Amino acid sequence: QVQLVESGGGLVQAGGSLRLSCAASGRTFSRYVMGWFRQAPGKEREFVASISWNGGSTVYANSVKGRFTISRDNAKNTVYLQMNNLKPEDTAVYYCAADFSPGGPGHSVRGNYDYWGQGTQVTVSS
Repeated sequence: QVQLVESGGGLVQAGGSLRLSCAASGRTFSRYVMGWFRQAPGKEREFVASISWNGGSTVYANSVKGRFTISRDNAKNTVYLQMNNLKPEDTAVYYCAADFSPGGPGHSVRGNYDYWGQGTQVTVSS
């Protein structure tokens, strides 16, 4: 069982930056592939980024590639999403997710993620 708590969301102007954090409970954090997803009003939840257990494998949605960076600190049971050059279309609720996959690579398959956080709102004004 893993509990995930996101933080770091807020209101920012276009071109600005935010860093989201996701703190995980449990002692086996390093066995989980971690991912970030987002959901805008009236839209499906979509993949943003994912990272393997040791950070050696990362995957990004095309829409955020080059602007967002996912990282993790297994000693702190935390995964991060650094978001730079934010755009109004990045406005959404951002969710952290965990997939129990020891040694597995990062991936975008939403159905494979077992645990989800409650989400944090990111609003980008134009």
